[in-house]
This record gives sequence, C-alpha cells and structure tokens, in this order.
Amino acid sequence: MNMRSFKMLAIIASLALGGIGSGLLTSCKEKIDESNLYTFTGETIEDYLNNRSDQYSSFNYILKRIGYDKILSAYGTYTCFAPNNDAVNHYIDSLYNDMSNKDLPRNGMTQPGLDGLTDSLCTDIALFHLLNTKVMGVYMGNGMTIKTILGRDINTETDTISGNVLISRSALITSMDNELVNGVLHEIDHVITRSNLLISGELESHKDIYSLFSQALIRTGLADSLSAQEKTGLNAVGNETKYWVPEKCELGYTIFAETDEVFKAHGINSIDDMAAYANSVYAECATPGSGWYDYARRHNKTVSTGTDYENPWNALNMFIRYHIVAYKMPWDRLLYDYNQTAKVTLVEYYETMLPYTLMKMTRNSGKRMLNRWVENNSLTDRVAELGTAGIHQVRFEGVELSGQSQQIASVNGYIHPINDLLTYNENVPKGALNERMRFDDTALLGEMMSNSIRGMTNAEVKAHADAGDNYNRVRFPSNYFDNLVVYNGDDTQLRYLTKDEGNYSNYQGDEFLCIGNYDFALRLPPVPDGTYELRLGYTANGNRGMLQIYLGTSSELTDMQALDIPLDMRHVPSASSTEENPDPVTGWCPYAATDDQGIQSDANMHNLGYMRGPLYYTVGKGGATLARANREDLRRIIAKRHFEQGEYWLRFKTVIIDDKAQFHLDYIEFCPENVYNSISLVEDMY
Repeated sequence: MNMRSFKMLAIIASLALGGIGSGLLTSCKEKIDESNLYTFTGETIEDYLNNRSDQYSSFNYILKRIGYDKILSAYGTYTCFAPNNDAVNHYIDSLYNDMSNKDLPRNGMTQPGLDGLTDSLCTDIALFHLLNTKVMGVYMGNGMTIKTILGRDINTETDTISGNVLISRSALITSMDNELVNGVLHEIDHVITRSNLLISGELESHKDIYSLFSQALIRTGLADSLSAQEKTGLNAVGNETKYWVPEKCELGYTIFAETDEVFKAHGINSIDDMAAYANSVYAECATPGSGWYDYARRHNKTVSTGTDYENPWNALNMFIRYHIVAYKMPWDRLLYDYNQTAKVTLVEYYETMLPYTLMKMTRNSGKRMLNRWVENNSLTDRVAELGTAGIHQVRFEGVELSGQSQQIASVNGYIHPINDLLTYNENVPKGALNERMRFDDTALLGEMMSNSIRGMTNAEVKAHADAGDNYNRVRFPSNYFDNLVVYNGDDTQLRYLTKDEGNYSNYQGDEFLCIGNYDFALRLPPVPDGTYELRLGYTANGNRGMLQIYLGTSSELTDMQALDIPLDMRHVPSASSTEENPDPVTGWCPYAATDDQGIQSDANMHNLGYMRGPLYYTVGKGGATLARANREDLRRIIAKRHFEQGEYWLRFKTVIIDDKAQFHLDYIEFCPENVYNSISLVEDMY
C-alpha cells in the first residue's frame, strides 16, 4: 500500500470507527478506489439507505453498529443487497427464537429486536450483504457464485415463479441495478441466510431429503473427517510486482448425494439395504485378474462386505467416498463455459475421495451428467469433425444432477443432489474414462476451486488488490497448493492470469504461469491402468523459457527421471511456414492451407513429438481464430508409456538462469493407446 493510501485509510478509519475496535478494517482489508473519494455528484449507497429510512432503517442500523455507514458514504466500488425493514425484523426474531444451539441459545442475542444483536452478529449480517466489486443484477440470472466481504459465498439463480433473481434460495431481488456513486444497490425481500454448519452437519440438518446418505456418512466415520476449513502457515511472498496475494487458503468439500427418494426408487430403504447394494458393486472390484479397480487390485486390497463400515476398504465406505470431492464447487463452477467452440461438449474430470479414482462431468442439453459414457469418444470417421452419430452410441446416459436451485451450501462446501445411484463400477474406467482426457491446469489444484480463484474475472481480482496497485493477476505462496511442490522457495513464482485479462489463446481462457528460476513438481490426475500419450498444452512465445521435464511416482527429487531433451517454449513456428516448408522444430504449418486439412502434417508433427492446438477452443472468447490455427498453440508429447492408477508427479525445472523467464502450463492430456493408435478410426482434432 502506498503512503498516500495508507494515510487516507487511517483518516477514514478514525472517522468511521471511532470507539469500535480497529480489527474490522484489518480483517476485511478494504481496498480504496480513490477516484470516487469525496467527489460525489449523486447518492452514495449510504445516502440511498438513509434517504429511504422508512424502508431501510433497520439494515442501516446494523451498518452503523460496525461503522460501515461511513465506509458506504465515502469511497469505493461496492454492491449492496439491501433487505427492507420487514425482512430484517423477521430475521432478527428468528435468531432470538432459535434455541437449537444449546451452547449459544438465541444465537447470543441479549434481548428481542435490533438492540439485542451482538457486534459479531451485526458484522456477519452486514458483510454478508456487501461485495467489494460492482455486480449488476442483469448478469446474475444465469447463476453466479459471488464472494462477499464476509468471505463467504452467495449463489444466484432465476426464481422460476417470479422470474426475478434469487439470492441463495432465500432473498428475491425486488428492485435491481440501482446505480450509485460508489457502486450498485439491489433491494431484496429477505435477509440472505447463511449456514454455520460444516458440510456433514448441513447434510444431517436436511433429514427430510438426505436421511439415508447422512446416516451412511456417520456410520462410515466420514462425517467427522469432513471438517477442514482453512490451510494455515502460508509462506511469505516477496511481491515486488504488487499482484494480489491471497492471505488465506480455504479448504472444503463437494458431495454428490442421492436423496431418500432416489434410494427408495432403487429399493434402498435402510443402511442395510445400502450396504447390500454397495457389496453388489464393489465386492469383486479388486479381485486378482478380473477386478476393474486397478489401484486396489494391484495393491492386493481386500474389500470387506461386512459391517465394519469405518474400514476404508469396506464396500459401503467405498460407495460413500466416491461421492465426495475434497474441494468446494458450487453449481456454476462445476463446468467452465468460456471460449470453447459450439460443437463440443463441456467436460471436467475430478478426483474423488475413493483413492485414485476420477469422476467425469459433462454438460449435455443443459444438463450436468456424471460418468456419461459415449462409445468411441475422442475418435472420428470424418475430417476435422467430431464424427457421424453412428459411431458415438450412448452406452450410459450418466447420473444427472438435479439442478442449481437444489444445491445446498455449508460453511465448508456444497451438496448437490443426484437422480441416480453413483458408483465407480466397471463401466467408469473401461467406458466413461476410456477417452482422451484433457485437464485444465487449475483443475489439478483443488485450492483454486475452493477459493473461487479458478475462472475469476479481471474485476474480481482487482477488488482484492491493494489500493494503488490495481493489478489483475494473482501470485501464490509457494505452499498454497497440496498438489504442487516448490523446491526452491521464492525463486519459483506461481502466478495466475484471468480469462478476460487479454485475448489469450488458452483452454478456458485463463493462464497459470511460473516466473523466474523455477523448479517445482505437479501431481498428475490418477488415470486407469493403460498405455497413454501424456501431453503438455502450452502457448509458445519469446518470453517463455527452456525447461527439463521429469516424471516420478512421488514428489521426492530422487524419484524423478528426466523425459526427453529440454523443451524450449520460446520457439514459435514461423508465420512463413508452409506445407512444403514446415517449421523444422515442430513440423507446424497452416492446416487450413493444406489439401487434407492438415492430416499429413499432423502425422509429421506427431513424429517430431508435437501436435497443433485443438479445435476445441478459440483465441479469446468468441474469437474467430481456432487454437488449431494459431501457431503459438502447441502440444508437446512428453511421454508415451504405461501408467498405473496411482501416484505420478511431473517436475519442471528451468535450464536457463533468467529470473524473468516464464513457464506456461495450460492443460494436461492423457490420451489412451486405443485412441491415438486406433485401427478403424482416428483421434478427432478437438
């Protein structure tokens, strides 16, 4: 923070907070937009509330209790969801009448009404209704997850009855997009409610929907294990670039849960019934010679079909574990819709808490499906097309998620109802996952999802930047991620660029970078046993560096073996390359200028260990240039070998001493042998 900003903040803090503890501004870490400082020509958010005291005096009282009336009258760019007096008073009555928590009856309130609120309740209520960015309601209807100043998420959707925007299933926007000098205000008819329960407790509180799943979570001992909320001990970061450096790292979970109604439809009405079903699926999954759960089979795991449900290799325990992902994902961030072409199916792969297993999620006709199996996926019988319908028979429709309006948020995660039984059965590794699997770099880092950093916009990152910095990039502490190990401290600078910062030619738009004399390792996603091409997708340019890539079965340096010769990411194929005179290093030439849409030159590139970018996405959102046509978009085949379902790490080490050199990882591809070496079909260009 520069000295001018610091002095201004001190002045405002002394005016705004008076006798209130100074910890409020420290914990919320306000970002001052000096362009609006004392230059008002119209109403501020506080003016709007004050001038309509007959409607908003109760909410304004709460703001005044914590000094936020001064903040919302002076500076900044905010969004305020303002509940009317009836809404606030009804909510306060519900808090006072709540005796469910024996340790904190009446939620700590000392008396009925506004005067009975504690300072902490005022803080929670006020900051849960404020954003430090300007978010217009017209963009909320399709569903958004937005982090409040309190640090907790709110979720938006369109109410099916009124057609208005609904906030977190409780508050309807009755007057939208009231633009003011220091932001925007949306009038709402209810206080936005928030859960104070951990995810297992939240599930248990919905016994009318999830009684059986909640019982199973408790009986397996998994309920007590889903308690993580925040990672501690983040390393200090030298931030000369003045990027936003996250000061906390949230942790959490996502549960895809069958409702009691779904279980009942399958004849499951008790834990015994559920255990019997789990036994029928998992009893033989690790059998030597025939079991399909490769990791369990190779490690000689014995699957128990008894009542020792807390045993991690008990069939019921395995059944429940496969429903849980160890990071937080709200509905609108289960899949990423940005710069893909119109023909493709959105897809993501997520690792579950059943050891070394993946679940696949796709969007089909607007529906989100788990483990949908399409025959010959990633293969085609047509040039530069996805293939005729006849070769892509749907073998399993998938398990459908019930919808955005049904998601439930907790303190440390989300619960999404599903409409069928979800299992890691034989058809998952041999069917749904038997395809080219593309993983965005950020999908390999669960903390990116849990902290809502993946897919962030420019404006969202800027809202976190210190006053005067105004950068729209993120820099991470070296120990921020569990699946990324840095070997040389601050010499490896981990950075993230938002999808709308520039017209990047990147899968899903965003960009993960390392800058400096980097040396780090990244954990790979666990794929079923098989022979694969492992590919690294990146965009080449003159600012990139040269690196050596290693592969190991752990992040220990002694485990790492070098793969091939160093990769020079600075090399960009020449714009003058032709089919007759292709780029000598990569074999690249403009595919659209060839008679066969680049088929022969694809083969030539493959022989050199390279591939073009895919037809899946464009340069920038809605761009006219396909990644396949962009000479900077390249895929490097870094290994062709047998992988076993289990632990693998890639190490990336610069071979050029240059503290400005960049390493770019856009995505990882695992392509099975039956796809890249198919006899009757060919791998599609998408």
